[in-house]
Amino acid sequence: MSFGDPNNPYGQPPQQPQPGPGYGYPQQPGQPAQPGYGYPAAPPVGQPYGGGYVPTQMPGITRAAQILLAVIAVAHVIIAAVYGVALAQWDELVDEAGIAGDVDAEQFADLGKGVIVFFVGLASVFALLGLILLLQYAKGGSSVRVCSIVYASFAIVSGIFALGIYLLGLLIIVVAILVIVFCAKRASAEWFRRPRY
Repeated sequence: MSFGDPNNPYGQPPQQPQPGPGYGYPQQPGQPAQPGYGYPAAPPVGQPYGGGYVPTQMPGITRAAQILLAVIAVAHVIIAAVYGVALAQWDELVDEAGIAGDVDAEQFADLGKGVIVFFVGLASVFALLGLILLLQYAKGGSSVRVCSIVYASFAIVSGIFALGIYLLGLLIIVVAILVIVFCAKRASAEWFRRPRY
């Protein structure tokens, strides 16, 4: 019979680990604190988390994306106002054109008025969505980042339709491209992926 045989019921019992500081034992002075059983320690703020850095403040590039998102929202408020003025003057322009008696011309005029109403509503909704996203940057998660990229992509399309309004469309296109680039950066991704306790 050998004491090294693991199947020997009469062998030497396995060694038990020596109790040390931790759960149920007082901490000795000068020893680091250890987490309790079953609960991993939260990463310290500003330390690596999951291979990345846990930012304590919004990075500058993310703040820039937030500000540029505000520019897009304000630009859409201006577009809605311009279309609203055109809508207010529409009936006067139709009367001046002298098409009041022609049924086909009136139908086309009503169709044009409907298109303007659609653009007013679309620009207003776009401005509202931009404002909602803007307010979520401080506490939002990864979905805010993804929605900002999608929002900026649609803003490029709306900028193409708004090119005739004092080159406001060109401004929207350039700013929207910058929002996409800034939100795609690693610092922005880490900001929106950070743990929230």
